[in-house]
Amino acid sequence: MGKPEAVLASHPPHATPMQRLLDPRSIAFIGASADPKRLGGIAIDHLVDFGYGGAVYPVNPKYPQMHGLACYPDVESLPQAPDLVVLAIGAEAVLPTLRRCHERGIRAAIVYAAGFAEADEAGVARQQELVDFAKETGMAVCGPNCMGLANLNTRAISAFATLLKDYPPSEPGHVALLTQSGNMCAVIYGAGRDRGVRFNQFINTGNEACLEFAQYLDYLVDDPQTRCAIGYLEGLRDGERFIAVAERFRQAGKPLILIKSGETEQGSAAAMSHTASLAGNQAVNRAAFRQLGIMQARDPGHLVDLAYLTSFGGRRGGRRVAVASISGAMGGLLTDLLVDSGLQVPPLAAHLQQRLRDTAPELGMVGNPIDLTANLYNREGIAGKVFGALADDDGVDTVLVYGTGYLLDRIAHELIEASRVSGRLFIAIDTGRARSRGELEAAGVPVFTDAARAVAALAVYLPWFEMADSREHWARLRRAGSSPEPVPAIPRRLDECEAKRLLAAHGVPVCVELPAANPDQAAQCAQQLGYPVALKVLSPDIPHKTEIGGVRLRLGDQAAVRAASQEVLDNAARNAPGSAVRGVLVQRMESGVCELIVGVTRDPVFGLAMTVGLGGVFTEVFRDAAHRVLPVDERMAREMLEELRGFRLLTGYRGQAPADLDAVCGAIAAISRAAFALPGDVTDIEVNPLLAKAQGAVALDALILQR
Repeated sequence: MGKPEAVLASHPPHATPMQRLLDPRSIAFIGASADPKRLGGIAIDHLVDFGYGGAVYPVNPKYPQMHGLACYPDVESLPQAPDLVVLAIGAEAVLPTLRRCHERGIRAAIVYAAGFAEADEAGVARQQELVDFAKETGMAVCGPNCMGLANLNTRAISAFATLLKDYPPSEPGHVALLTQSGNMCAVIYGAGRDRGVRFNQFINTGNEACLEFAQYLDYLVDDPQTRCAIGYLEGLRDGERFIAVAERFRQAGKPLILIKSGETEQGSAAAMSHTASLAGNQAVNRAAFRQLGIMQARDPGHLVDLAYLTSFGGRRGGRRVAVASISGAMGGLLTDLLVDSGLQVPPLAAHLQQRLRDTAPELGMVGNPIDLTANLYNREGIAGKVFGALADDDGVDTVLVYGTGYLLDRIAHELIEASRVSGRLFIAIDTGRARSRGELEAAGVPVFTDAARAVAALAVYLPWFEMADSREHWARLRRAGSSPEPVPAIPRRLDECEAKRLLAAHGVPVCVELPAANPDQAAQCAQQLGYPVALKVLSPDIPHKTEIGGVRLRLGDQAAVRAASQEVLDNAARNAPGSAVRGVLVQRMESGVCELIVGVTRDPVFGLAMTVGLGGVFTEVFRDAAHRVLPVDERMAREMLEELRGFRLLTGYRGQAPADLDAVCGAIAAISRAAFALPGDVTDIEVNPLLAKAQGAVALDALILQR
């Protein structure tokens, strides 16, 4: 297939191990095979066939040469220390061989072999030895249990992926592909090439014993050949590094698009906290990705469609879409798909509708969607005027044009000109065989052949533009720091009263309350607070008091308080035996607009994460919640509230007084500050409910859990 135009220049001596791993100028294969279909021969065959311009050194004492290359008996016999060594040998031989390679001066390696941590106890021990070796030597080791790598621009292919024969490297690409699954790497590569995506890197990380996912991203964000990175991710070990590198991608203007699998709920460990039940791994991952500017794809086809769209980065769009269709029926269907996916198809302003009628009386509909009708295609220049009018409107961010084959060809040049002049994102859907597809794409107009796939991609891609300011706002919060001086230590097994005192110290508004050891003290406390009062069992071991009969409300006199106190204490003894009961908590009754839950959990990857949702006893029934990784300030708190389906309850729904949203947002931000101030052994903080009032907000119940 021909060699590159020039032989690859060697790396300078100071080149990093990661440079040598991902952009090698010379490669050795230990366990090399003369058979191009065997594991040790596939990649060598790729290098020869695709014209790699660097040195290739097969190592196998059985052969003097293979694949037209000189073959060496051992690593010590090599004429130079190559940038990269590929080990196509058994697991038991890996570590001794790596030691010899390091002594020879090799600083990067790929380990194909399985039989490490994914296998058995012996494999776990073997992998730990590999980890220790890499730390000791500084060698960059990819794998084990991986397919290998391919720098497709230099054709330095060390992967044993036979799919590369079906989709050989051609013109230079700028999309880096990074996956934790070998098979998924091949699937996405093939799907991407079919979609017209051109890749520069093909990276399968395998077990990630020595190099984990974010370290590869750290290299790619600085790589001038990489303009976009896409990948498949099952798990992360280093959340802080991942957050930092995602921020670097955002600052560099390089899109990062990932499929995240294995998003399961946290299960039984969440039993003590409503928040933990609502904020499973899936919810926190999705929130983190949004805040970091990572586009999250649902499957390989969706992933490559998003990568395809990012290649048109010179055009800006947004979620307000104007639909212009040759078919009225298709225009209606596209509108339904767009709205169902969370995008907007807003009615066009009256002046714009009149402009369209004046420009093209033949239009069937002008309200949005716009029915172009077949007659429009018979008049030169009219389609361009329609597109220009849509692009001029401040109420439209993106224009979606549906055509079929020759009809799209008929207006392609007008579509191209409108896109060029306006700089607005125009997208075409062609359900025929338009000859103009390549011309449209070259001019900056993406072309889809399937309406559902187009809308699914746009549903992720278009909001990504609008969230840029929110992403920068959160990044500034993280950089600025968000906590007061941390509390050095807190008592173990906090009850509700102690939890609220801690939160109040950081600005969380809490209700007026008094603890009481027995019914007589409870009656005295109620008299002091004023009626009516609420009464709860006070225990660090009973997080859900309602479920054991531990709550009584609207008590109006001393006799009622005494009786209710004895009743909840008896219920606690009967329904929660063995719990440490410290008496009861007497609270002044509060009334308000709406009850919310505000909670913080400690995610194992992303750290402190907040959930805001409808509160009270129906929290987990309605599961109406918004999620963010901390810190959260008042602005972000308002965004979270506006995401809730129940947000209307806070805005004066059906004649009710509206809630004091400023006070509610202030309380949510204070909970965020408190979470950062509390010690690291705190796993959960929950205020449920936070009562939103017409004036103010107040925490009626609180829970703090520790390891």
